[in-house]
Amino acid sequence: MTTLAHHYREASAWLAGHISESLLLLVARLGIASIFFLSGRTKVEGVLTIMPSTYELFRSDYALPLVPPEIAAHAATYSEHFFPVLLVLGLFTRPGAAALLGMTLVIEIFVYPDAWPTHLSWAGLLLPLIARGGGVWSLDHLFGFEMRK
Repeated sequence: MTTLAHHYREASAWLAGHISESLLLLVARLGIASIFFLSGRTKVEGVLTIMPSTYELFRSDYALPLVPPEIAAHAATYSEHFFPVLLVLGLFTRPGAAALLGMTLVIEIFVYPDAWPTHLSWAGLLLPLIARGGGVWSLDHLFGFEMRK
C-alpha cells in the first residue's frame, strides 16, 4: 500500500505542477459563461429582442415574488448575456461571477428548488472565480485589477 500512496503522491505533485491555476480559472470562466449565455439566447430573437414567450415564461413558470415578470424577464435575459461576456474576457470577473451566483440562488430558491445538484455545480464554477478572480489569462490581470503573481 505504501507504493500505491507513493505513486499517487508523485502523480498528484506532477499534475499540480503542470496544471496552472490560470488554466483552471479560464476553464471555469468559459464553462459557466457558456451555460448562462446559451440560456440567455433561448429568451431572445435576433441580437437582444426578448420574445413574447419569454415574458410568458416569467409570468407562469418563473414567477418571482415582489418582481414584476416584465422586469424579471429583462433583468435575467440581459444578465445572461452581459455577465458571461465579462467572464469570457476576464473583465470584472469577481463581480460578474457574484452576479451569476446571485441569479443561481434566486433560481434555486424561487424557481427550481429541486434542481440543487445542477445549481451546486454552477456554484462550484462560480465560487473559485469570486475567490481567486480571473487568473493571469484575464483582462483583470492585464489592466492591473488583480494582484500580480
